[in-house]
Amino acid sequence: MQTRPPSPQVDELGAHVSAAGGVQNAPGRARDIGASALQLFTKQPSRWAEPRISEEVVRAFRAARREHGVEVAGAHDSYLINLSSPDPVLWARSVSCFQGELDRCTALGLDFLVTHPGNATDNDLDGGLKRNGLGITRALEAVGESPTRVLLELTAGSGTSVGARFEHLAAIIDEVPLALRDRVGVCVDTCHAYAAGYDLVDDYEGVWSEYERHLDRSRLGLLHLNDSKHPLGSRKDRHETLGEGTLGVGPFRSIMLDSRLRPIPKILETPKGTDPPAGDLANLAFLRAFRVGGTD
Repeated sequence: MQTRPPSPQVDELGAHVSAAGGVQNAPGRARDIGASALQLFTKQPSRWAEPRISEEVVRAFRAARREHGVEVAGAHDSYLINLSSPDPVLWARSVSCFQGELDRCTALGLDFLVTHPGNATDNDLDGGLKRNGLGITRALEAVGESPTRVLLELTAGSGTSVGARFEHLAAIIDEVPLALRDRVGVCVDTCHAYAAGYDLVDDYEGVWSEYERHLDRSRLGLLHLNDSKHPLGSRKDRHETLGEGTLGVGPFRSIMLDSRLRPIPKILETPKGTDPPAGDLANLAFLRAFRVGGTD
């Protein structure tokens, strides 16, 4: 697989890149890996602290995005947020934190904000789905008009997590008032889908048929392309380098050659190793090769 920087390419592929030193540095890092799409964190994802982004940083980020040709840019929210929590204190704190995430995304002009649906720690799945929809609604109402679309990420289904089935994501969206519903979509992660029991290896078309039983194709706003360290239905969320895990080569070939998915941004969250840009370059080259017939 290729490891040297390619010429910048305008396609739908990108990666989660570091925002170290400030979010304004992220577009340059996307350019370094020849990507015109990126995902980042707007804050430290394992802390509750809610930083405010200055106007100077906003201007610098927007200028860098234009300079480096970043066509699609989005964020992933904090790992601490649990909009499905039955604990009223944690739920309220999660809603406040999620609103902060959405505020920063709006200021930066980001296209999407990916969020994990969280955990119904009381094992009340229906209650968790309703609480999640209510939390998203509160944040959308508080932030007001925004270019940022909230994307519910399909989960691997470990423990008490909700969101491991397409129907769970549909149920959350149904809890959002109709006037706000167009601002909510979904993100399908290939590792999570396989771990949750969706067989992208041996039943690729069946997986997408099941998706369309519950969700309109227009709801699909993003794909996270990750191989899996664990087998089908394991419910374990452990990402692997593309083509080197239990998903193997086939599903990624199918995704890259699927005309229905061509317009959908595709972001890597694969292991970075000791040289993150080299890892991203190799994985992006792996994907691009399918479109020129270069990978068996």
